[in-house]
Amino acid sequence: MPHSRLNLDEKPILIFWEMTKACLLKCRHCRAEAIPNPLPGELSTEEGKELIDQIRGFGEPYPVLILTGGDPLMREDLEEILRYARNSGLRVGIAPAVTEKLLSSLEMLSRYGVRFISISLDGMRETHDYIRGVRGHFEATLEVLRGLADDGDRWILQVNTLVSKESVIDLPEIAHLLTGLGVKIWELFFLIKVGRGVELTDLSPREYEDVVHFLFEVSKYGIEVRTVEAPFFRRVYLTRRGEMVEDVSGGGDYVDRIARKHGLGDLYRRLTRRLTDLMGPQMGKPSMRSAQTRDGYGILFVSYNGDVYPSGFAPYRLGNVRSEDIVRIYRENEILRRIKRAEFRGRCGSCEYRHVCGGSRARALALTGDILGEDLACIYRLNSIGSGGS
Repeated sequence: MPHSRLNLDEKPILIFWEMTKACLLKCRHCRAEAIPNPLPGELSTEEGKELIDQIRGFGEPYPVLILTGGDPLMREDLEEILRYARNSGLRVGIAPAVTEKLLSSLEMLSRYGVRFISISLDGMRETHDYIRGVRGHFEATLEVLRGLADDGDRWILQVNTLVSKESVIDLPEIAHLLTGLGVKIWELFFLIKVGRGVELTDLSPREYEDVVHFLFEVSKYGIEVRTVEAPFFRRVYLTRRGEMVEDVSGGGDYVDRIARKHGLGDLYRRLTRRLTDLMGPQMGKPSMRSAQTRDGYGILFVSYNGDVYPSGFAPYRLGNVRSEDIVRIYRENEILRRIKRAEFRGRCGSCEYRHVCGGSRARALALTGDILGEDLACIYRLNSIGSGGS
């Protein structure tokens, strides 16, 4: 995606449209609190086309439209919407649920130019099936991933993984699995307690720091690591990348040396040692691609009924596309302007990384009630990595 060509003050990179709340799964962390049947008030087919017309108002290159839900494959008019989006010049991605309907829909998706597809894998067998609420869903997901990876000329495949107490210990095994499948993009969704996500257990701030440092190690194995609601990964990436020569040249145990230097705990050690056991010594340079987006800056979310939020995990209503133009909302809403200018409160507002990171606006909203507040999951203190509390 052409990140460098977009002025994020004027247009987002990604617009997510929650096409429906309907989904056949009952995932324990579902932000949308999806249900088997559509809710009243979904944007109609014509209103969906009007949304596409509004998105074109941002001008070329248009933001990428990501169709999500629930399960967007549950929309009976999906093919008509895709045809209209393609004819309108929009690039479209989709985040479907892994059900029998997905395999039968791939040809249709390809026919209308859908190239970006993201599939969720939230742990190894027992963990994934527990989180997804369906026995055998892990194997079904692997079957889909194998097929999509083998047809790599057709799809840009991304795997999404939840990070919570329930799933975190499986992360090295998932990284190993993805490299074996040839998956190059891994996006990790750090738990925000919204929707059914309140049922799961969050990591402590110290454990968050351990995990993002572990992800830096993962990025050396040819996987492009992305994070959702953990933008402080960028701060860790920038810091660690600048120390790469020192990291590899010092004596003693690498994992212990890094842990001591950055004040990391047992979780970092355990995850990184398991990763090395599975995948061998780190061979490449770290890989991360980021446009320094955050909720409401480079990202916008349209709910099933047309309400506009900074992101799907930050249900702070900015307007509604039925009565307001999405371009005007993105460019003129005062809260979004403050998010774009990184005008935050607490530690996020005084942090030298506030423009690079800015903290999770969704977590600030969920935990403090203030979308401009500080991200309580980040332990960073100004000019001191690893020395703060929660």
